[in-house]
Amino acid sequence: MGIFKKLSSLFSTSGSQKTPDYSTYITVRCNRCGEVIRARIDLRNDLTINYDDNTTYYCRKVIIGEQRCYKQIEVELTFDNRKKLINRQISGGAFVDEV
Repeated sequence: MGIFKKLSSLFSTSGSQKTPDYSTYITVRCNRCGEVIRARIDLRNDLTINYDDNTTYYCRKVIIGEQRCYKQIEVELTFDNRKKLINRQISGGAFVDEV
């Protein structure tokens, strides 16, 4: 059984290693029902380069709650070339600062 433990340790990650988190989170409140929703933006897969200037990225998310009214909340985000949020717009809700 010792060989199986050695093989499994090669393919598993130890608890001390932390993988980098390539995401950012936004929190919104629905205008209709007031539900607060936290959404994840994957900085590697959800962003689209802005081909007009090649220095900014764009992301559009449609967020739907799961408890009350299921109204769509549309969020448009703009990121700089280092993938830091520089502009945000929302339709159907309001941004909530995380506490």
